[in-house]
Amino acid sequence: MSPTHHPTEDILAAYAAGATSEPMSLILATHMALCPDCRRLVDDFESFGGLLLESMPEEPVELTAFDPTAHEPRTLPRIKLPPSLQASAARRPDMTIPEPLRSYLGAGLDSLRWRRLGGISTAPLLPPNGGFVTQMLRIRAGASTPQHSHRGNEFTLVLSGGYSDGHQHYCRGDFAIADPTVDHRPVADAGQDCLCLAITDAPLKLKGIGGRIASLFIR
Repeated sequence: MSPTHHPTEDILAAYAAGATSEPMSLILATHMALCPDCRRLVDDFESFGGLLLESMPEEPVELTAFDPTAHEPRTLPRIKLPPSLQASAARRPDMTIPEPLRSYLGAGLDSLRWRRLGGISTAPLLPPNGGFVTQMLRIRAGASTPQHSHRGNEFTLVLSGGYSDGHQHYCRGDFAIADPTVDHRPVADAGQDCLCLAITDAPLKLKGIGGRIASLFIR
């Protein structure tokens, strides 16, 4: 079944233009691995961008652009995979997780530094990048996160299981966006833990005593 919740067209257009950060590129590319509709839309954006480039006048390319020995090579570093994607092919992570996220997991989910509080477990996936915090989130079946609102934006991709937040229901492949207008308490579906990739660009506003304790574990 195809996902029913997607990134906005503006976000996908920025991805197609190469204008998103590594954390955003990761979560968007992983969503598209599960969502043929968004793959087609990004293909359309890229085709349109290619037509625009063809209509522009040619610009000379510096000889050092493709020279890896140059003092400041400009092109090759931009097309190399980031170190976090250069994982050993011999590793065998969870094959139910699509690329490119699979490569970021190294030896798999169990190798991450999980922190658990009640029914919630989190594990950092990338160092803080441009204000983004990137982590894996696991909510035990039937458990919930603390009630919270947002100082910025929260982007969540469901990888397995599902959850409801009082507004919508999300399952595998769905891409959830929460901004400062959203106040919610996600609850995992019964019967299966909910595994997500989550990115925030500002700390959450966790509520109540439980929320203040959880703030030590969840951003």
